[in-house]
Amino acid sequence: MAAAGERFVIHLPVVAGDLSGAVRLARVVARWAGVLTQADPGETTVSAEDDQNLRHRVFCDRRLTGGRRCLLRAQHDGPCTRRLTR
Repeated sequence: MAAAGERFVIHLPVVAGDLSGAVRLARVVARWAGVLTQADPGETTVSAEDDQNLRHRVFCDRRLTGGRRCLLRAQHDGPCTRRLTR
């Protein structure tokens, strides 16, 4: 039985040819999984298969007014927002 407040993480390996492709795929999967109350897409990271200790953030994940998180890519330019820019 898990202790109160304890969280578990599911690692779901997927294959991408390069880091930018992995980040794009991770953004799609994380947004889709965001419909599940258990998902925390803001914490999504990607790593090389052989170097899983070096993780790259996918989303900015800064907290905004009201406790919601920024939906833009990590290290984006400009102010944080809940709206996706095209």
